[in-house]
Amino acid sequence: METINIDDFLKIEIKIGKILEAEHLEQSNKLLKLKVDFGNEDIRTVLSGISKWYGPEELINNNFAFVINLSPRKILDYESQAMILAAYDEEKDMVSILKPDKEINHGTSVN
Repeated sequence: METINIDDFLKIEIKIGKILEAEHLEQSNKLLKLKVDFGNEDIRTVLSGISKWYGPEELINNNFAFVINLSPRKILDYESQAMILAAYDEEKDMVSILKPDKEINHGTSVN
């Protein structure tokens, strides 16, 4: 594993985003298209390969942690403008999305 210094880590901007909409994409059996509110009128489209573990109804109106300063990535016909943070357990073939354990405003920075 490559190590990074604190300056590299500080370049990563992680914020809490509230998922406003979530839908399966017909073109993919693993992707969900999310509409995420990061506060201050910053609403973005995020594509995530989590549909095997989560349905749209489990995500809508919930807050999760996202990396928001990645370069946008074109996936299928969409531009993904952030990345939801999740842990993947290979042994159990299970994903767990990182979620605040208390009520917190969307748009809050994760430090």
